[in-house]
Amino acid sequence: MTDAVAATVADAVRPTRIPHPRPSTPTAITEPPSPHLHPRNAAPQLRLSPVRILVAGSGAREDGIVHALHREGGHQLFAAPGNPGIARAAQVHPVDLASGPAVAYLARHLRCDLVVIGPEAPLTDGVADAVRAARVPCFGPSAAAAQLEGSKAFAKEVMAAAGVPTAASRLTKTRDEALAALDEFGSPYVVKNDGLAAGKGVVVTASREAALAHAQTCFEAGCPVVIEEYLDGPEVSVFCVTDGASVVPLAPAQDFKRALDGDQGPNTGGMGAYSPLPWAPPDLVEQVLEQVARPTVAEMARRGVPFQGVLYCGLALTAQGLRVVEFNVRFGDPETQVVLARLASPLSELLFAAATGALGALEPPVWSADAAVTVVLAAANYPGKPVTGDVITGIEAAEAIPGVSVLQAGTKLGSDGRLSSAGGRVLSVVGMGPNLAAARDRAYAGIGSIRLDGSHYRTDIALRAAVS
Repeated sequence: MTDAVAATVADAVRPTRIPHPRPSTPTAITEPPSPHLHPRNAAPQLRLSPVRILVAGSGAREDGIVHALHREGGHQLFAAPGNPGIARAAQVHPVDLASGPAVAYLARHLRCDLVVIGPEAPLTDGVADAVRAARVPCFGPSAAAAQLEGSKAFAKEVMAAAGVPTAASRLTKTRDEALAALDEFGSPYVVKNDGLAAGKGVVVTASREAALAHAQTCFEAGCPVVIEEYLDGPEVSVFCVTDGASVVPLAPAQDFKRALDGDQGPNTGGMGAYSPLPWAPPDLVEQVLEQVARPTVAEMARRGVPFQGVLYCGLALTAQGLRVVEFNVRFGDPETQVVLARLASPLSELLFAAATGALGALEPPVWSADAAVTVVLAAANYPGKPVTGDVITGIEAAEAIPGVSVLQAGTKLGSDGRLSSAGGRVLSVVGMGPNLAAARDRAYAGIGSIRLDGSHYRTDIALRAAVS
């Protein structure tokens, strides 16, 4: 072990705990008719024996995962590095997520039965491989399998081999190649950084100059660019949990990528989401399983690179049918916040079964009968360089509203105990109710109770679906 890793490990085993009770479980939430539809429910009943679980990450996605596990009761929860919101339900450890040996050591030191890796960067860096090498079950793909997100060109290659419907595309490495591809596909132009870009590496524009400028920026950073045809139609997200053989779909969601109302402004990591999708085709999930998820998982296994974890299928519902926009290899943020809020069966069972190759023996997930809407509160200047260090107030007032929970992302606690902003997307306020309109009202009532100087949020999350 190097001195740097040893120092990281020493820090990792020093826990930090913030003595805030996690708010009581809000009233549950809605789903299209299904044999696995649950009535409005209390917390899911735990059938897996209480276990020790480490959640790796520090965003609202990880807070949502911890929140769902905490609802089950009985588990001992840990997070690395976590955030002040996560620390209300889990013991947090300041580990470096880029260090596989440090995460693996922490998992062994804490005697964890399961590690759940949230963000994409540790997955493409091989942290899941290090955890498995330490003989700890891990939810998340290997570094090789994580290239489905780490390289859009690799994902396109896998989709072509598996017969998965997606946009026609060209991999370009020079300005001349990019110009030829832009002219081939025409406007609107779709230009994607081939590597990881935290959800912000894609430009969709009617301007050839803007498209070429984005491509040139990527080239100058040493990254190839994928240019593809524009897919016209609503976009949806479907998470498919897999152990490398069996595939279990979760409830569909829709997120909002643009910073401003009316889908205006620059791309972001996501400004809000909702579930269920009352307007979606009733056979959407089955289409995703048969045309996308199962063929992709089978192709990865055929290549000797089994995919275990969650395959995020970003999809466009075009006039020509279902098309894949992108693959991610982890739960999406902010869709996770609404999907897991609606999960009425234990998340721990699902994750553990996927991590241990037992997914085929698990009963299908059960979904609440309510709807969920989340609205992201962002810091001033996001998605540019955000303003940080401003005090956040009103979270307790927001969570006092029935059906509202507040999940933290870019936050930190000062030495005076006050919560302040520490990132671009600061909070995800989740509202739940008997329908999308009620869930939306609660989410916006919650966000209206919170104060953060200069912050902004979209006012039209789930609006069209709620009124249709």
